[in-house]
Amino acid sequence: MSPSRNPRRLAVTAAAAALLTVAPLGVTAAHAQVTRVRQGSATDATRASWSGPAYTMNGSGGIVTATMTKAVDAIRGGTGAIDVVVIAGSGSGTPECDVITPLAGVNSCTTLTLTAAADGNNSQVNTDVRNAEFVYFAGGDQCRYVAWKGTALEASVESVVAKGGGVGGGSAGHHVNSDVVYDACTASATSSGALADPYDRSLTFTTGMFRWPNYAGTINDSHFVTRDRMGRTMAFVARAVKDGLVSGGKAWGVGVEEGASLYIDRAGRATLSGPSAYVVLGDHQPEVAVARQPLTYTNFKIWKLTNGQSYDFANRPTCGYYLRSVRAGVPDANLYSGTPVTDCSTTPPPSGGSTFAEVEPNDSRTAANDVSGLTFPATVTGDMKSTSDRDYFSLTLGSGQTLTVNCAVPSAYDADLYLLSASGSTLTRSVNDGAGADESVTLTRTASGSATYHLDLEAYAGSGTADYACTVTKS
Repeated sequence: MSPSRNPRRLAVTAAAAALLTVAPLGVTAAHAQVTRVRQGSATDATRASWSGPAYTMNGSGGIVTATMTKAVDAIRGGTGAIDVVVIAGSGSGTPECDVITPLAGVNSCTTLTLTAAADGNNSQVNTDVRNAEFVYFAGGDQCRYVAWKGTALEASVESVVAKGGGVGGGSAGHHVNSDVVYDACTASATSSGALADPYDRSLTFTTGMFRWPNYAGTINDSHFVTRDRMGRTMAFVARAVKDGLVSGGKAWGVGVEEGASLYIDRAGRATLSGPSAYVVLGDHQPEVAVARQPLTYTNFKIWKLTNGQSYDFANRPTCGYYLRSVRAGVPDANLYSGTPVTDCSTTPPPSGGSTFAEVEPNDSRTAANDVSGLTFPATVTGDMKSTSDRDYFSLTLGSGQTLTVNCAVPSAYDADLYLLSASGSTLTRSVNDGAGADESVTLTRTASGSATYHLDLEAYAGSGTADYACTVTKS
């Protein structure tokens, strides 16, 4: 591919060249070398704590400075500087770091080009990622990216978010940051083909890679209006609901236009910079979604965002959408605009409050995901990735309050639920036998004041990427 056809093959400016080092990592006979290019300071920033997480979800591969600046400022809390890592699966240039390095609050930007699945276990790659405070996945091929699922790199990226850093991505990098990833590992899906057959070979998905707080049940799509991708996103959403790729029977497509970027803050509020973005909700089973037949799905709820508008992923709205349907593979007209529903009094809001998707590593009380700030009743999701997986969540309970936790466990494994004191003592437990057996616990705090408690969900038998969903109520 010639340099003019590959946006990542850009010349490094003279100013940037003075600030960077280039080094090959881990050459083997099986694949080309990993390439590392560092710009800015050669020494990593160090700090006891960071103020994220923060996210940027871009409709095309390039950095959008408005949202990147917001993410940098949010993570550093307005003071100090952060280190950024850009991960690419191909190309030889540093276009992302060329834009990021000069931004205020950036200590360094390192481009890592990984060309094989095994590169996800490269020690220098994982050291760079864990020492960073923001990881950006470049455009390219998301099938290369999902090949890193289960490698050390997956856990390293998750550790950046867990410490209060952030992640982002554009185009393919946008895809890989959703709960359900359209991976395009067999072919690139078109809207017409996906609606004609939602089980076409081009519709393949990867689950269980990244699950960011407040972003559960999502399927990202890019280049949205320019490449007319509303139809295929509708098919993605219908498949996610029909095949149980999401919990709770609902899936949200997040389509971002070229040149646009969603900045998502630590509270789950997404604000758009650029032309447009769309949230496409499927909240019921499709009427017809079978192989070799056209899709029928009525009443997708669609929120259109324009520059400066927001969507709250932590407390997902129940108004402001317009409705569009697909019948026998034929979508309604005007998919990209409509008159929003503003009076939802006839459609009560859902009983749940916030949603939270686990962030690994959360395998001990000291690494527990803090869910005390959620709006209750809340839904907490995650999975048992291995037969020894344990997921911990911490929350507070005041005097006289009753905590009730009901966990819907998928048929892929048997999991047990424990409620622990702050010191780790088991206060109550639910250990029903059998894969798919649901678990529930309840406890009323009678002591004065408030105290911290831990929910501990443990794999008893089996494992898998299918989500459990725990409804947590306090009364």
